[in-house]
Amino acid sequence: MTIAERNWWKEQVIYQIYPRSFQDTTGNGIGDLNGILSRLDYLSYLGVDVIWLGPVYPSPNDDNGYDISDYKGIHPDFGTMADFEHLLAEVHRAGMKLIMDLVVNHSSDEHPWFKSAVASKESPYRDYYIWEEGKASGPPNNWVSFFEGPAWTLDEKSGEYYLHLFGKKQPDLNWENELLRKEIQDVARFWLDKGIDGFRMDVISLISKPQDFADAPYEDFVDIVDKVYANGPRVHEFMRELHDEVFCHYDMIALGEGAGINPEEAVKYTGKDRGELNMIFQFDHMHLDFGKKGRFDPVAFSVKDLKDCLLRWDAGFAEDGWQSIFLDNHDFARMISRFGDDSDQYRGVCAKLFSILLLTQRGTPCIYQGSEIGMRNTHFDSLEECRDLETFNYYRSFKAAGMSDADFLAVANQMGRDTTRSPMPWNEDENAGFTQGTPWIKMGDDVSAINVQSDVMRADSILRFYRGMLRLRKEELALVYGSLVDLPQDNASLFVYKRVWSTKKEELLVVLNMSSTKQAAPDIDFSKWRLLIANCLIKTPKHLSPWEGRVYKRNLSPQ
Repeated sequence: MTIAERNWWKEQVIYQIYPRSFQDTTGNGIGDLNGILSRLDYLSYLGVDVIWLGPVYPSPNDDNGYDISDYKGIHPDFGTMADFEHLLAEVHRAGMKLIMDLVVNHSSDEHPWFKSAVASKESPYRDYYIWEEGKASGPPNNWVSFFEGPAWTLDEKSGEYYLHLFGKKQPDLNWENELLRKEIQDVARFWLDKGIDGFRMDVISLISKPQDFADAPYEDFVDIVDKVYANGPRVHEFMRELHDEVFCHYDMIALGEGAGINPEEAVKYTGKDRGELNMIFQFDHMHLDFGKKGRFDPVAFSVKDLKDCLLRWDAGFAEDGWQSIFLDNHDFARMISRFGDDSDQYRGVCAKLFSILLLTQRGTPCIYQGSEIGMRNTHFDSLEECRDLETFNYYRSFKAAGMSDADFLAVANQMGRDTTRSPMPWNEDENAGFTQGTPWIKMGDDVSAINVQSDVMRADSILRFYRGMLRLRKEELALVYGSLVDLPQDNASLFVYKRVWSTKKEELLVVLNMSSTKQAAPDIDFSKWRLLIANCLIKTPKHLSPWEGRVYKRNLSPQ
């Protein structure tokens, strides 16, 4: 296998901030830009390189800011443009970079473009969106929304339907329109000229639609996304145009959210000579437990399924392209609650194991706020405590199909997006130091024990372990550029692999017990390896404690 060429953005670690839930400074219960500013010392202490800032644009917040009504402004809840510019300057002063969400598959229905488009079929903005005639007294086709229900809504004034792959208040933009594409290019330049360091591009794989708008011939929602919505006929043309017109003129990160892609398609987005993106998020491992109806129809999966998925994707980038690695974010349950054991007994060691997994894979890692202190899913006692549009839409659908409130709430606490959006717990004060007001959403469980201040004070804390892993990744560039070589095991609970950087004659060995039971260690002569880090006391090299993880380095061969 070839070794990827060196690029600065491959050597970074990204930290995702969900602005509403990071730090409030006004007492309104909503995190803000000045709150992020007040925590830059913490992010420097942690050792991350890039802050991914979730949407802070003006928005009616039907989907928590992913429904944008002004692409060149700042929502008053978060502060002012002056606050943003000050934050950006201080991020750079601290030696970090900042990337923003670019949400251009859809806008808000309260954006001036859509308001004009609805006002008149003759509006020059009408074609900025996707309109179709209905058929048989219904929508143009059987497409369904990511947020449940038809992906079309009737505009009664014109008698036409507009497409929204997400919420009704998130009409999809029509990238077939050249003027719309120029508007998006202008938006990107606006922020890049302010000095930001790039974009995380929301559901960018969905921007090109098949123009026949035929019915989807699949029942499984993941199949619909993969085979109908994603990777449309002009998506790569659109991405190259955006790159050539804007991105190539800046030293920046272009990170795409790649819903519905496979490894072969991913390389088309990120190949070094393609002129599209630097890296992409893939979702196969995030969909392992999605049933036919999506996240609220969960199915079982195994550790082997997760391992096989990660290995398949690494192999896909063996010769070209690059991915960003993540195990949770604002759209998916907490990693230790989903893939591990978040019980009081194992939460700490489990969180440390997943930091090893995340930071020893090949790709640019992305840490979601709170993972570094072992935050687990927040459990809601009633649906009234939930805030997510998607949860409420699916609740109405599943309720109509006969599901009880209690059963749906159990699924929502397992899979829903609200579980991972609770405010960041900073200390043991009221509301964990997040706000002096009422938090916009329920605080997480056990914030008296799970908070930053407590972890800073403990020598063996999850936070301190994350700091150690971040230092290790910077010191051992084999974790960035080395090939990933799987060492298959008969024991399905073990994930064992090497990172091999042939040009530097360096090999690192990663040994993970991804279970809550003690396991026999792999048949490896550990005396030939030097231990770099472990997440618990190694009682004997011959056995692995529950959720034990180790990273070794082989002694260098003589030059």
